[in-house]
Amino acid sequence: MGKAAALCSGGTRGLVSILSAVPCLACKNPPGPAGPGMSGGSELGRGGGAGLGVPAAPAGPGSDTYKGWLFKWTNYLKGYQRRWFVLSNGLLSYYRTQAEMAHTCRGTINLSTAHIDTEDSCNIVLSSGGRTYHLKASSEVERQRWVTALELAKAKAIRMRNSQSDDSGDEEPASQSDKSELHGTLKSLASKLEDLSTCNDLIAKHGAALQRSLSELENLKLPAESGEKIKAVNERATLFRITSNAMINACRDFLELAESHSRKWQRALQYEREQRIRLEETIEQLAKQHNSLERACRGAPGLSSSATAVSSTSKGSVQPAKGEASDEDEETEYFDAMEDAPAFITVTADPKHHRRSGSNLSGASEGHPEDWNLEDNVFESANQTGYNESTCKDVLPKKRRRTRIPDKPNYSLNLWSIMKNCIGKELSKIPMPVNFNEPLSMLQRLTEDLEYHELLDKAVKCESSTEQMCFVAAFSVSSYSTTVHRTAKPFNPLLGETYELDRLDELGFRSLCEQVSHHPPAAAHHVYSKQGWTLWQEITIASKFRGKYLSIMPLGAIHLEFHSSGNHYVWRKVTSTVHNIIVGKLWIDQSGDIEIVNHKSKDKCQLKFTPYSYFSRDVPRKVTGVVTDADGKAHYVMSGTWDENMECSKIVQSSHGSTSSEGKQKTVYQTLAPKVLWKKYPLPENAENMYFFSDLALTLNESEERVAPTDSRLRPDQRLMENGKWDEANVEKQRLEEKQRAVRRRREAEAVEALEEGKDYEGYIPLWFERKVDPLTGELICVYKGGYWEAKEKQDWDLCPDIF
Repeated sequence: MGKAAALCSGGTRGLVSILSAVPCLACKNPPGPAGPGMSGGSELGRGGGAGLGVPAAPAGPGSDTYKGWLFKWTNYLKGYQRRWFVLSNGLLSYYRTQAEMAHTCRGTINLSTAHIDTEDSCNIVLSSGGRTYHLKASSEVERQRWVTALELAKAKAIRMRNSQSDDSGDEEPASQSDKSELHGTLKSLASKLEDLSTCNDLIAKHGAALQRSLSELENLKLPAESGEKIKAVNERATLFRITSNAMINACRDFLELAESHSRKWQRALQYEREQRIRLEETIEQLAKQHNSLERACRGAPGLSSSATAVSSTSKGSVQPAKGEASDEDEETEYFDAMEDAPAFITVTADPKHHRRSGSNLSGASEGHPEDWNLEDNVFESANQTGYNESTCKDVLPKKRRRTRIPDKPNYSLNLWSIMKNCIGKELSKIPMPVNFNEPLSMLQRLTEDLEYHELLDKAVKCESSTEQMCFVAAFSVSSYSTTVHRTAKPFNPLLGETYELDRLDELGFRSLCEQVSHHPPAAAHHVYSKQGWTLWQEITIASKFRGKYLSIMPLGAIHLEFHSSGNHYVWRKVTSTVHNIIVGKLWIDQSGDIEIVNHKSKDKCQLKFTPYSYFSRDVPRKVTGVVTDADGKAHYVMSGTWDENMECSKIVQSSHGSTSSEGKQKTVYQTLAPKVLWKKYPLPENAENMYFFSDLALTLNESEERVAPTDSRLRPDQRLMENGKWDEANVEKQRLEEKQRAVRRRREAEAVEALEEGKDYEGYIPLWFERKVDPLTGELICVYKGGYWEAKEKQDWDLCPDIF
């Protein structure tokens, strides 16, 4: 065996022959058909438009570059569009103009994996994985020139791909470790094979010697019984030698098979690596284009003022105007206009001349149309004032609140430096800098839902539960009005962080929020109003990044109870979608359904938030709904937009209308004139430089005395960001997050220790809330257990942990 060890240590000569068969990790050699492309989608379709193009020609003598004008199919609206194509190094790229070659490439196809096809005398079809380019030349001769150039470039790209060796000098640094690991594995396998071969030689040598010895014993004159035993031993030695040889041959076959499959696996791995690199390059290019457009926009004189004027006059414009910046269909989403059609139609009735008639008509409310009194105190549609001017005439502000915060610094965001580190990671675990934040925490954003609390104060005065439901529905919609311009994310609260808003003397309510869970993040909220209502909720945020947009889905129910009547309302929030995550101007849309249920009277309100549709003729951000009683009879129709106002119309008659193309029958409601229940407050002056905060939002982070040491107002990174010190805020944010991670690791260690000792470990216990089973929904929810306001009165904060 000493010989075997010597051979093993010096077995590098066999390793050279083994490694010579391993392809280089830098080779551009994807296996089989190409995978999905990095473009926004396939460009399918035929037809439309031709024109005169400039003949393509090589860039110069001896050059492999080929460029010229071709017509490219974009979509059915625009047909073929003239584009500048450049063929170089086996890649076909295109631009809108020749000037774009310096900064913006619209798409690229690798010809080494592409399929080239010709449809007719002038058309060319290039397909690679998930991408397809339909091109048209100006003439048949021009098309033949391009096809010849493409075929030659494809053949050369394939030859270059297959001729690359293991020691290629242009291998990317990231793959060097993979190559070393692969070589080390193959070297280890070759070494083990040499050991087995040496053992095989020794077994064969000693087996032959053993057989010779046994043969000599057979030739000796021994008793017959001894000869038979020696013969049996000889046969067994022969079988052992044959078996060992078979084992060695099987090991050699295994190594050869491993080498063969390793080349296939390596090509597959290299192809995936190329796709990832191409995706990163595409995102980087988009991010650079985004930054250049932002700089150009800021540098253009008078552009900001004109943009502001357009946004103020064009209600509901949520997408940029269609122009050269959004020409390609790869970046455009289309929706079916019919899917958003309302399930009912309303017709305004004249209250003076209305008469009930027809056997198929049913009155939807008790009483007469004249009961819909325009001067009713509850449904009063008086002009609403701003936050600082209280709507209650008998309540005067006790404290002067601030009306502005420091302007947002005009920092240029390096989007790519952040996005490239987010690929493949869970969004909730990505440390985001304060550049994407606004100087408010999620607890303060949750408290902003109370901006239009006077709707609930008016609802207290309603004698009818269906009328009260109208105000509750308007309140549920009003909480989204602040999101239309607020594209920045709030700070994620630390575990145990709290936020109080004590406006009992000024506005008649006090609110308390606490972060009760970190993974998943959850916040509990409790509001008490001396006007006669209580609201509580526990909200958990679930988010999904879907490439072009981010979906934010709040989970958890909102409870509202009126003290005098005992009416208990429950509803849930809709999905918020942030569009243009990668490139373009961010904009937010709300979509989904809200069902508000009064668990005492069984009244219901179904609200539909219509998603934005490119082809829809409806007003953007539209919200519609119907208020029904326990018997399912409709009483009121709700209509409006979630960013501006909500109206309610009293139903006097209802009938079945025509059947839609989908087979659904619409209901026609005849209503009285609508009344405005809620209208959005105007934003303060200079709001665009103050994160588009409302008057209430400007006061939420205002410094206040006697609050708990865990209050969001005392969070240092948030305060530094509000003051415009973003660099210091980022450093402080990292410190706080690391401090929270250390506490979590200690808590996990305590849980493991308790488990080993057979003890129960309760985990984190909220400070001011306790977990209970909701009797209405059956869910586990955090409800306020009391003690906070008493502790504030005594200034006894011993329960509060050190989180800042």
